[in-house]
Amino acid sequence: MGDKAKPDSEWRALLSREQFRILREKGTEAPGTGKYDNYDEQGVYACAGCGTPLYKSTTKFKSGCGWPAFFDAIPGAVSRHEDKSMFMTRTEITCTACGGHLGHVFKGEGFNTPTDERHCVNSISLNFKDE
Repeated sequence: MGDKAKPDSEWRALLSREQFRILREKGTEAPGTGKYDNYDEQGVYACAGCGTPLYKSTTKFKSGCGWPAFFDAIPGAVSRHEDKSMFMTRTEITCTACGGHLGHVFKGEGFNTPTDERHCVNSISLNFKDE
């Protein structure tokens, strides 16, 4: 059975209560509280749910938004979905492998990045691996 098809009971056994709330129930951690917001080591950020590599540290930048920000994902690792919650339309990003909620992607905010995008990711959705 693939990770996307795991029942909630299996996810609850694998994840902390807060990881489950964010990765599986599409929650958001409070801004400025995540351990990777100001983290600047070299390596790869992987999905905390399934371990799939999602972002390289070379694509991380300081946005001041209170969550880790990346201008691009590892090709094919992150999926985009329209999100009409919170009385607005945004682009949700999820782990392609397991469907875990990562955060949202924003475009055209004026950051000087190669993609003109900001992937705003919950720290708790990630695990860091040194290169």
